[in-house]
Amino acid sequence: MFDDTIVAIASAYGKGAVSVIRLSGEDAIKIVCKVFEGKDLSKAKSHTISYGRIKDKKKDLILDEVLVSVFRTPRSFTREDVVEIGCHGGVFVTNRILELLLENGARLAEPGEFTKRAFLNGRIDLTQAEAVMDIIEARSSEAMQLANHGLLGDVKKLIVAFRKEILSAIAMIEVNIDYPEYDDAVVMTNALIKPMVKAMIEKMDEILEMASTVRIIREGIKTAIIGRPNVGKSSLLNALLREDRAIVTEIAGTTRDTIEGTLQLGGLTLHLVDTAGIRSTSDQIEKIGVERSRKMIAEAEIILLVLDNSNPLDETDLELLEMSKKKNRIVIVNKIDLVSKIDMSKLDDVLMISATKEGDVRLLEEKIRHHTKINEWNPRDATYLGNARHVSKMKEARKSLEDALSSIGNNMPVDVVNIDLVSAWNRLGEIIGEDKGDSLLNELFAKFCLGK
Repeated sequence: MFDDTIVAIASAYGKGAVSVIRLSGEDAIKIVCKVFEGKDLSKAKSHTISYGRIKDKKKDLILDEVLVSVFRTPRSFTREDVVEIGCHGGVFVTNRILELLLENGARLAEPGEFTKRAFLNGRIDLTQAEAVMDIIEARSSEAMQLANHGLLGDVKKLIVAFRKEILSAIAMIEVNIDYPEYDDAVVMTNALIKPMVKAMIEKMDEILEMASTVRIIREGIKTAIIGRPNVGKSSLLNALLREDRAIVTEIAGTTRDTIEGTLQLGGLTLHLVDTAGIRSTSDQIEKIGVERSRKMIAEAEIILLVLDNSNPLDETDLELLEMSKKKNRIVIVNKIDLVSKIDMSKLDDVLMISATKEGDVRLLEEKIRHHTKINEWNPRDATYLGNARHVSKMKEARKSLEDALSSIGNNMPVDVVNIDLVSAWNRLGEIIGEDKGDSLLNELFAKFCLGK
């Protein structure tokens, strides 16, 4: 399919023990032979490693001792001839070998082009290609397991099963339309189609319901710590992060801007934001921080509202309780080691803690996990969609099935219902890359790093 050979550095850029330079294409072996001194690679068997030296023959200069791995078509990642050169990990020597390969006929690969070739050559489907990047970006063991479901083809199996059900209905309808005289064909009526469509919608709803949990596992969740000044927000941030990220003093208004940190919480990534204490203030800088805090409340996916056990509730506390009541919120009464002056009768479902006690912080962590429903996720279950594109296409397919139900409800002919079924089948096909639109592929693979 491709008439050129691409090359890129496949290992992380910088000084290290080993660097890997990867080539893929019809001339990959021939190009490396031009610069390699050692075994004749043109005769090397697939999946073998050869020791030798890379030499700039024009300058009669040895660049490095290397190990060269050969993977012959079609038993390679791209289903093309692939060669990987393992050299010493210096930046200069790695780049010099890359330049030498470019001088001898290779072309510098675009970001993600190796994976793109694997997809276009039929080695992997689009969900598996996206899973490669998901594995690279995984921040937890759960996110890695989720990505591996995609890499192993579990997402594809899920989508193929859906499409098979829809295609079965489409085929029977079209037989009825094109060959009405065929006696053995099941006569497809709206009464027969309706339960099939409803069952598929119910399955889709189950998958889409868990999609938000899956997104949280992959991307993390934006968590805002809010409250009036001096309730212990910064202390709580430091306790959760197990480091002194925020300055803690008894002076109101110490935190004048948002302070951010990332916390790995048993497979859940929290993007924590400690907001400036919300209060009326004449300080211009603090006022900007308060406005940013209000914005963060609107954007956050989980709110940690901190109240002070040692002080009565004031107007700001009540305002924050009202402002955040429709959000996914955990109300925290902090400083329980001090004499209580707070009116608990005005509060409901609160967590009583001291941010200075490790055990209390762990109780909060467990509460956060419960609020995100991450405890309900089973990493062995493959019936989850992994990213926003998959979810979007599944929703479009579901909408087409809903349109089919609407047509059935309006007693439309089965050939009209069939149009919506075909639409649902096509939308699901876009998830696994049945529609190989150039713009979609270019956008997806542009997010990959070089050499992948």
